[in-house]
Amino acid sequence: MNRTPAKFYAPLATGAPAPLRQIPVKLERMIHFVPPHVEKIRSRVPDIISQVDVVLGNLEDAIPADQKSAARRGFIAMAEANDFGDTGLWTRINCLNSPWALDDILEIVPAVGAKLDVVMLPKVEGPWDIHYLDQLLAQLEARHAIKRPILIHAILETAEGVQNVDAIAGASPRMHGMSLGPADLAASRGMKTTRVGGGHPGYGVLADTGAAGGERPFFQQDLWHYTVQKMVDACMTYGLKPFYGPFGDFSDGPACEAQFRNAFLQGCLGAWSLHPTQIGIAKAVFSPDPAEVAFARKIVAAMPDGTGAAIVDGKFQDDATWKQAKVIVDLAQLVAAKDPERAALYGL
Repeated sequence: MNRTPAKFYAPLATGAPAPLRQIPVKLERMIHFVPPHVEKIRSRVPDIISQVDVVLGNLEDAIPADQKSAARRGFIAMAEANDFGDTGLWTRINCLNSPWALDDILEIVPAVGAKLDVVMLPKVEGPWDIHYLDQLLAQLEARHAIKRPILIHAILETAEGVQNVDAIAGASPRMHGMSLGPADLAASRGMKTTRVGGGHPGYGVLADTGAAGGERPFFQQDLWHYTVQKMVDACMTYGLKPFYGPFGDFSDGPACEAQFRNAFLQGCLGAWSLHPTQIGIAKAVFSPDPAEVAFARKIVAAMPDGTGAAIVDGKFQDDATWKQAKVIVDLAQLVAAKDPERAALYGL
């Protein structure tokens, strides 16, 4: 059970900052993962900051057990050494039932909590996981005089988590959003795939037999469509931000782009970039198309107050399509504020 409405926005520790009433409006097209225990990669962070919307220090999966402490120390050093400006600073801690999660929180928040925007929490099963981290963060914020609340981003990667997605989304005003974690979710569900995100050549539909018989075309389908849409609905219901997670095949740029675009069209605001080649893909996909922006701006201009109806380029528009256009225009303005090249393409 979540807190009552009267107490929902009350700080969970005396001296902790007041919870946010609304998630900050920020451009987060890609969450770029950095393994902070690797000094060579950590040294590139000053250059990476200007190329991405979010830099995330990864402490969980892909970090060897004997390097967990080194990754934690590396993240703290990375946070202390750099000015991130309007680029987000996140960390993915280890899951709560691991032997490392508590130290991740107890060491990172006191050291660099004032710089930290978001804690990404893996393998969230239900609202109880959010409640635990919420309370602990409030206590640490109070103890260390952190003036801005650190937000929580949940990874949806277990069958139980998907089942409880609405309760997770509404668990705390500290909630930032959610990401789909397809690899762990596939294992949790017993799905028969070893791929990290994307489609599978065996999952599809076979066309009906034609009148003359002959070859029947096979159309590959999206394994993640249902889960992404369920996550998007939960996030939008509670004013959170939905994201697609990882795409593991770095060698297949077109497939990565297709998966990211599916997620974008379904309502996701960004995706994870695990390799530098995926930064450009995410930037292109999660920034609206200039032609779409131009058409959307025409709709908004034709119906300034969002009511009534209009014909724009021979197509009927009303208050529903105005809302669709406004989503695209608002995103374009957010992108244009950070990306001068796209600002020129959008005419903004």
